[in-house]
Amino acid sequence: MPVEIRLPTLLRQHADGAASVRAEGATIGEVFAELAGRFPGLAGQLVDDTGSLPRFVNVYLNDEDVRYLDRLDTKLGDGDVVSILPAVAGG
Repeated sequence: MPVEIRLPTLLRQHADGAASVRAEGATIGEVFAELAGRFPGLAGQLVDDTGSLPRFVNVYLNDEDVRYLDRLDTKLGDGDVVSILPAVAGG
């Protein structure tokens, strides 16, 4: 089931400059694994060394934060939109 992945400007350089890409998978984790295979530069940006979502990267499924769903195990449906946003912090 194809889903649209929206990439922030910072990550587009790793995806041939694309603002969004299509990927297939039943879960966020599966889609991220496919993206990492197609665009190796994204691999370290989508999951950390422990295989979890990085602390300073926010991932939304149709405007819902996946940290409050099932994180990388969040199920996807045909036509879903996954948005990846770097966290903004400062002081």
